[in-house]
Amino acid sequence: MSEKKEDPPVATIQQPPQAGSLLGQLANSGPVSIFAYCASSILMTVTNKYVVSGDFNLNFFLLAVQSVVCLATISVLKFLGIITYREFNSTEAKKWSPIAFLLVGMIYTSSKALQFLSIPVYTIFKNLTIILIAYGEVLWFGGSVTSMALGSFILMVLSSVVACYGDTDNETGNIAIGIGYFWMFLNCFSSATFVLSMRKRIKLTNFKDFDTMFYNNLLSIPILLIASLLLEDWSAENVALNFPESSRYAVISAMVFSGASSVGISYCSGWCIRVTSSTTYSMVGALNKLPIALSGLIFFDAPINFFSISSIFIGFVAGIVYAVAKQHQQKEKSQQLPK
Repeated sequence: MSEKKEDPPVATIQQPPQAGSLLGQLANSGPVSIFAYCASSILMTVTNKYVVSGDFNLNFFLLAVQSVVCLATISVLKFLGIITYREFNSTEAKKWSPIAFLLVGMIYTSSKALQFLSIPVYTIFKNLTIILIAYGEVLWFGGSVTSMALGSFILMVLSSVVACYGDTDNETGNIAIGIGYFWMFLNCFSSATFVLSMRKRIKLTNFKDFDTMFYNNLLSIPILLIASLLLEDWSAENVALNFPESSRYAVISAMVFSGASSVGISYCSGWCIRVTSSTTYSMVGALNKLPIALSGLIFFDAPINFFSISSIFIGFVAGIVYAVAKQHQQKEKSQQLPK
């Protein structure tokens, strides 16, 4: 709990401190905001991978904890006056409930894919969601795909194919990798369905960014908890397997931290746009794929070979081409005369 691209929700935040102070200078610094956004994205991905690695199999419970932490965090931030979102309304909750089920499907398949695949492969295949969303917008919203965007899609597919060749890990085994690809493709489709459906629903509710985060987490918590109780093994043996005594507190801390990180990504997104521009932000989002993928090579001993490095580079170029294509498309739309 960061396509068009599936961007993370952008925070609505208070005005920063005055520029004369050191804190004010940092708050208005473009490079600092970009670093914070990239760091928060990497931290969340690495933390999630750490939790689901090994014998962990309580994915629904993990996601429920993350949602509870995220909801508690934004509640505290609202109490402190740092962010704002609307109060709970049962009518709005009913309208938004289908989105919560789609969200659960998206984040569950994401956690399962990350559990079986390396971070570089996971990050590269996530780009395929962009293609599904783009053509979904053509069907649902009358969007269009430019030749440059199509070129970026070809590069995304190519990077995924190359990543398959590079994803050779004897310790994991071909069966586990195949399971990971199965969950990854499910995640691509569920993510695209979630994003497209949420955009249609937002038009009905007129939700802002933290309104969306509030209802998404609030409504998904009971779904996740019920799914965990019904579908996951809560025997003493399995709980001990998921939370071994040697790393129990580290795993629990990582679960809590990853929940708070989703709020951090949202806040840093708004900060980055405020002190730079939406154009810079879109490019940062594309460039951010590279350090996220590299973090998997550094922290989790992912396979390092010609194909794995090449796939990261091709995916990196594909992200840049796509970001440039979207910028050109938005510029052309802004120059068109209103009908």
